[in-house]
Amino acid sequence: MKEQNRVHSNDVTKAAQEALERRGVTIEDIAEIVYEMQVPYNPGLKIEHCINSVKRVMMKREVQHSVLVGVELDELAEKKMLSYPLQKLVETDEGLFGVDETIALGSVLTYGSIALTTYGHLDKEKIGIIKKLDTNGVKVHTFLDDLVGSIAACAASRIAHRMRDLEEEGETFEAIPPVVNGEDEEIPEDDE
Repeated sequence: MKEQNRVHSNDVTKAAQEALERRGVTIEDIAEIVYEMQVPYNPGLKIEHCINSVKRVMMKREVQHSVLVGVELDELAEKKMLSYPLQKLVETDEGLFGVDETIALGSVLTYGSIALTTYGHLDKEKIGIIKKLDTNGVKVHTFLDDLVGSIAACAASRIAHRMRDLEEEGETFEAIPPVVNGEDEEIPEDDE
């Protein structure tokens, strides 16, 4: 009986992707952060490698769930639909309100200490679209800026780990077609 109540993985994946897009964030936006973070250390790295890595991170349920919860809370805060004092804490991104970082950290932890330190750097430096989201002022992005940083940190960690494997094999990213990042196969486009 329990299995009949499950949400299909494709539905969760699609909903998480749509949530990011609805808020103005693309896979490419996140991949640009990953590229900026990793290109100094990875000869031959292409933006396509980074896009693939972001797509793989977005396949993780922990990441998808974090995106769905965070974006929903941001949107509810924009509509003034949260109760006081949560409404004020979220819409102002109050300094001592750390739930946004806590949710983002949950998914970062699945990618190890490199992802954790990279997330800390991104949270402080606000690179790429993270800065745009953090300083928007019109929309509430209390959760989204941290979630984007989390996804970027995870994708960068994947690339760093793959680079180590390549180094041990005497290779670089130049030897890998961007659509096939090591053991990962290209992620098919949605048929719809």
